[in-house]
Amino acid sequence: MAKTLRLILGDQLSHQHSWFSKKDDDIIYIIMEVIQEQSYVKHHIQKIVGFFMAMRNFAEELKKEDHQIIYYKLDDKSNLQSFKENIQQEIKKLSAQKFEYQLPDEYRLDEQLKEICKELEIRYSVIDTEHFYTNREDVKDFFSGKKQYLMETFYRDMRKKHHILVNKNLEPFGDKWNFDHENRKKYDGKYPLKAPLLFKKEVSEIVKLLNDKKVQYFGNIKPKEFPYPTSRKEALEILYYFCEELLPNFGRYEDAMLKEHHTLFHSCLSFSLNLKMISPKEVVEQVINTWQANKEEIDIAQVEGFVRQVIGWREYMRGIYWDQMPDFATKNYLNNDRDLPPWFWDGKVKMNCLKYCINNSLDHSYAHHIQRLMVIGNFALLIGAKPDEVDNWYLGVYADAVEWVQITNTRGMSQFADGGLIGSKPYVASANYINKMSNYCKGCSYDKDKRHGENACPFNSLYWNFYIKHEDQLKKNPRIGMMYRLIDKMEKSEIDAILKQSDIYLSNLPSL
Repeated sequence: MAKTLRLILGDQLSHQHSWFSKKDDDIIYIIMEVIQEQSYVKHHIQKIVGFFMAMRNFAEELKKEDHQIIYYKLDDKSNLQSFKENIQQEIKKLSAQKFEYQLPDEYRLDEQLKEICKELEIRYSVIDTEHFYTNREDVKDFFSGKKQYLMETFYRDMRKKHHILVNKNLEPFGDKWNFDHENRKKYDGKYPLKAPLLFKKEVSEIVKLLNDKKVQYFGNIKPKEFPYPTSRKEALEILYYFCEELLPNFGRYEDAMLKEHHTLFHSCLSFSLNLKMISPKEVVEQVINTWQANKEEIDIAQVEGFVRQVIGWREYMRGIYWDQMPDFATKNYLNNDRDLPPWFWDGKVKMNCLKYCINNSLDHSYAHHIQRLMVIGNFALLIGAKPDEVDNWYLGVYADAVEWVQITNTRGMSQFADGGLIGSKPYVASANYINKMSNYCKGCSYDKDKRHGENACPFNSLYWNFYIKHEDQLKKNPRIGMMYRLIDKMEKSEIDAILKQSDIYLSNLPSL
C-alpha cells in the first residue's frame, strides 16, 4: 500500500483531531525537535522544555494507540535540524506517495510548508487543525466593508452563533453582553487566594540536551520541579481545578496584581490551549457547566469575563493575524527606536512593579494579561522601545507565546505600533493605575505620587512625555482628548520639569 507521511507541529498536540479517529499502518506521523525552531528567536528555557515534554508525551500516547510515529529528538544522529530536510529524508526513506500537514498557526511556518510542498514530487494535502471556533478568514470576512475592527461586535456575534451564554432568543444571560466594568477590582483579601495547580516533574535530561546542543535560551528553571502541564490528562486537571477552585473569583480580580501571588485566580490554561492539548470549546463548556451547577456561588460576571477572553479576544486576535500578516510584523506607527534595557533579561531593576513582573516572567515563563500589558508593555511603549525587540522578548519569554496571539497583543494592543487597528487608544498609564490595581508601589524606592524631582516614579514623567511627544499622532483620537486638555492647562514650568525628568530617565534606563 502507498504510504502517507503526516507532519505534526509542536503546537498541534490534539488527540481530538480527525486524523486520529482510525488507525492505518500506511500513515506515518512525524514530530520533530529541530534547531530551526529554537533559533528563530531566543526562547525561555521553560518554554522549550515545555514544548519538548508535551511533544514527547503526545508521541508516546499516539504509539500506545497503535499509530505509526517517527520522532526526531534534538540530538538524534539522523536529525538534519530543519523541517524541510527531515521531511524530504523521511519521504525518500519510506517511499511515501503523499505528504499531509495541518494548517500552521504561524505565518512563517505556513510559508515554509508551502515552499516545501512546491518542491515535492509526490502528492500533498492540507487540513485544518480543527481547534478554533473560527477559520482563518472569519474575522476578515466579518469586518468586510466596515470602517473599523471592533472586538465587542465580533464577540457578540460569536456568542449568538455558537449559542454561548444566550437564551433561546439569543439575548445575553444577565441582560448584559459584557461585565468588564465589574471585573476591575484590586485584590482586597475578601476571598482567600489559592495556590496554582503545579506539576513537579524531572526535566534534567532535556536541560542537558539543550546545553549539549548549545541552544541559546534565557530565563530560569528548576529541572526537578518543572510545573507545566505536558499532557492532555494534566491539561484537563488544570481546567477542572480552575472551574472548582478559582472561577468563583476570576472575573472580579482578573486585573489585580500582587507581590505575593503571581497567578491569583487566573486559569493558567493558555499553554495547554495554545499547544492544543485541550480545545477552547471544551474549556468554555466546562466553565459554563460549572457555573450552571453552582449559580449560588458563581455569578455571571466571573464566567462572562473568562468566556470573552476565549471566544472573543483569542479568536479575534487570530483572525486579525491572518488578515494582516506579513505587513503587521513591520508596523511601527510611532517610529519607536530605543533598545530595551538589559534588565528585561536579568530582572535587576529597582522599580518594584517591573521587578516583580519581569522576575516573575523570568522565573515562571508566565505573567497574566495585566502584568504583560499594563506594567511591562506599558513601560516599553513609554520609553519608545523598538517593536521588533519587544516582539522578540514577548515571543521568547512566555511559555504560551505563539506568534498568532503574541504579536497581535504585543505589537498591536500593547505597543500601538499598528496605529490603532487592534486597540483604539494606546494602553499607557502612570503610577496611579499600577497602584490602583496592585500592591507593587508599597515599599518601592520611587515615589508614586511625584511627577518629577528626587525619586519620582519614572512612570509618571514618561507617561506625560509620551503624550507630549506624540501629540501630532494622537491628539485627534477622541478616546484620549481629555489628556491633551489636561496638558493644555498645565503651567509651562510643570511641563518643562516633566520633560526634563523624563529625559533623565530615558538617558539612564539601565540604572532604573
